[in-house]
Amino acid sequence: MTLELTEYLSRAQKDGYVSFSEKNGKIQITYISSNNYRDNFSDPEEQIRAEFYAELIYKYEYPANRIHLEVTIPDRLPTDRADIVVFRDDECKRPYAVVECKKDGITDAEFNQAIEQGVGNATWVKLRAEYVVAVAGATRQVLDVSDKYGVMEREKNIVADLPKAYGKPMEYRFYKGTDSDIQPVTREKLITAIKKCHQTLWGGGRLSPPTAFGELCKLIFVKISDEKKARKKGEPYDFQIKTNEPASILAQRINKLYDEQKVKDPEVFTESIKVDARVLKTVVSHLESMNLNKTDLDVKGVAFEKFMDGFFKGDFGQYFTPRPIIEFAIQMMQPKHEENVCDTSCGSGGFLLHALDYIRKEADEYHEKGSTDHYKHWHDFAEKHLFGIEINDEIARVAKMNMIVHDDGHTNVISFDALDSIEKMTEHNKSFKPGAFDLILTNPPFGANINKAEKAYLGDYFLGTTDKIDRKTQKRTVRNNQKTEVLFIERIHTFLKENGRAAIVLPDGVLTNSSMQYVRDFILKKFQLLAVVSLPQTAFAHFGAGVKSSIIFVRKRKEKEVASDEEAIFMAAPELIGFDATGRETENQLFEVIKQYREFKKDPKPFFV
Repeated sequence: MTLELTEYLSRAQKDGYVSFSEKNGKIQITYISSNNYRDNFSDPEEQIRAEFYAELIYKYEYPANRIHLEVTIPDRLPTDRADIVVFRDDECKRPYAVVECKKDGITDAEFNQAIEQGVGNATWVKLRAEYVVAVAGATRQVLDVSDKYGVMEREKNIVADLPKAYGKPMEYRFYKGTDSDIQPVTREKLITAIKKCHQTLWGGGRLSPPTAFGELCKLIFVKISDEKKARKKGEPYDFQIKTNEPASILAQRINKLYDEQKVKDPEVFTESIKVDARVLKTVVSHLESMNLNKTDLDVKGVAFEKFMDGFFKGDFGQYFTPRPIIEFAIQMMQPKHEENVCDTSCGSGGFLLHALDYIRKEADEYHEKGSTDHYKHWHDFAEKHLFGIEINDEIARVAKMNMIVHDDGHTNVISFDALDSIEKMTEHNKSFKPGAFDLILTNPPFGANINKAEKAYLGDYFLGTTDKIDRKTQKRTVRNNQKTEVLFIERIHTFLKENGRAAIVLPDGVLTNSSMQYVRDFILKKFQLLAVVSLPQTAFAHFGAGVKSSIIFVRKRKEKEVASDEEAIFMAAPELIGFDATGRETENQLFEVIKQYREFKKDPKPFFV
């Protein structure tokens, strides 16, 4: 029987306060110091209780013989039991704190019910405790229910944390560099926290899901900024709930922190926080104990991606490209740390983040981890060579937040219509201009039509016009409309340097329909087609899109370069790409495709996998 226990619970086992056994395939925990009470440790709620029980002994310094579990509330009908009661005396006659434990990830309503249950038990005439603690994973709340407050008070009596060893409540719960410092978290705990925050903000319809996520991005931005803020050992963090602090005062402090960062980095968020003070306080309770900066980058990456995997489905599926497809495109193109890399329709930032991850791993090969050169290798790439364009302002905010969580690159993500005038884009950010990029990695939106009556820029595109010459203007006739993915091909060509490369996800219709021959002619004239990898029909089904697609890999030709009949094209059609239509993991044949493409490049000749 192998158990992964928290630090405090591991100490409790070593010191003989708890023991573990296995029965009928289930792990049982026995609280030796609490009348040998036994329960099912496989239950997530019991795991929370066990962890907090051990904290009461080692962190809060309460004698184990004064901590009892499953305490029946005397004479209360219907009969109720408190999960944990801490007593003041060795005879366990004078209750001090009543604790209600719930599994992590419960709703705000369920957490509030736990508080009410705890308060009801603690204030019952024959129990009369001084404190109530509600614990649901990282989310905690402690209330002073002594006689100084009325039994109905639920805000002014909130304290930062349970006092240690029967002392007075601390002003704050978390202090830098102390035993009460914030800590990095596991992927599962971070995913749960993000989901809880989003649910709190969304509130069953109070805000739209993307708006709720935008507000969450702002608050995580404040959280990360607060963690990075210079402070001495023993100084409290600002992003936490203070003892006896009303929600309105907490909200003022959080908004002040946000406004300070807006001044320093006005490109990240332009709007103020639009969250009710009480809702904001709940979000803070979900996040306050976590150190996001010190949480492993891979943990943060997978956690945010897992969350967005669920978030970017259906109506928002167009903004999310699955990880295996992104990783495949990047491995095929192999970006370099001195190259300017762009995603012209970056959505939630997947291609940018994985390009950054690729360069970070490259830094491991050249420099010692933790060295200045190692940091400079990848951070300079993030800061100076990574660019993104996203038309949807809310989704652009998600991409920026994603970049911040992954240690930056967010300042070069702009909210703009990538098909609009490049001159306008350059005015907005001078980095976006013709011939600016060495590599473009993108999954442009499919199927939408750009109408000439709505978008005057359609006539600026060769592919937005026909061969027919207008007799008045002596210019090519503007089409009535054109598919967005077609215009993106031309825009990508404009953005690339000579010999620049691109990986572009396109609907198969562009590559196969007879009506699209002129688009294929444009591609072959303007680009050398390096590879075409056909994706299975189910590649984007999990995200609400069922269009059969392929990825084309191209190199922009030099100005006077002419296509040669000897140019070989690598082609592949893997059936298994790491996930199926439901999002479940499968075998991934894309690794074999990459291997075969490497071989093809050594001796280019017609090739099909």
